[in-house]
Amino acid sequence: MTPLVLLPGMMCDARLFALQINALSKGRAVTTLSIHAHDTVKALAADVLTNAPDRFALVGLSMGGIVAMEVIRQAPGRVAGVALMDTNPKAEHPKIAGDRTPQIARVKAGKLVSVMRDEMKPNYLADTPQRGDILDLCMDMALGLGAHAFEKQSRALATRPDQQETLKGYKGPTLILCGEDDALCPVHRHTLMYDLMPHATLTILKGAGHLPTLEQPEATTAALQAWLKEIPNG
Repeated sequence: MTPLVLLPGMMCDARLFALQINALSKGRAVTTLSIHAHDTVKALAADVLTNAPDRFALVGLSMGGIVAMEVIRQAPGRVAGVALMDTNPKAEHPKIAGDRTPQIARVKAGKLVSVMRDEMKPNYLADTPQRGDILDLCMDMALGLGAHAFEKQSRALATRPDQQETLKGYKGPTLILCGEDDALCPVHRHTLMYDLMPHATLTILKGAGHLPTLEQPEATTAALQAWLKEIPNG
């Protein structure tokens, strides 16, 4: 089967995809690659291509989706199919880019916990019984990555390119998925991507916000399994 590469969101690690990895790795090589070694999306995508198989299916959530789009721009022929989840094809809004500078300064001053707590606003996640546990996991992943990763990822997001033309040109099997209650990357960003990629499948999950892999893991896994069936092996 075609190998699968997973790219997590900002300040997240493989635990973001834990349940999907368990389900999708039966008979398939599944790898989670980190995206915090560089401070530009271009360099992060080049790093993914260096460490990925020659040809692979690609899943990116949030910042992982932003890097995935740049991977497609740099090497579309190597990506057998792409799943873009809770992400944004547009360049950073200038106000948000400007807000990142004081956040970075706070983190460098030892305030990573408070910055992450401010960023992980409850309305980014659906109002479900597991919301508290998910936020705790997000904090644990962030602290594991640390302040240096936060700085590099913030700078990469602030200078990211618009990828709408990239999406228009990609014709491989595509899944566009988001949580219905995602306030960070709302549904209209995903309908925009679907308009750019009419061959794609658009899936909007109820009872999920920005992290459907954790909020609605079974439904997310089912959507990924259906998408993977569209990708020719080899």
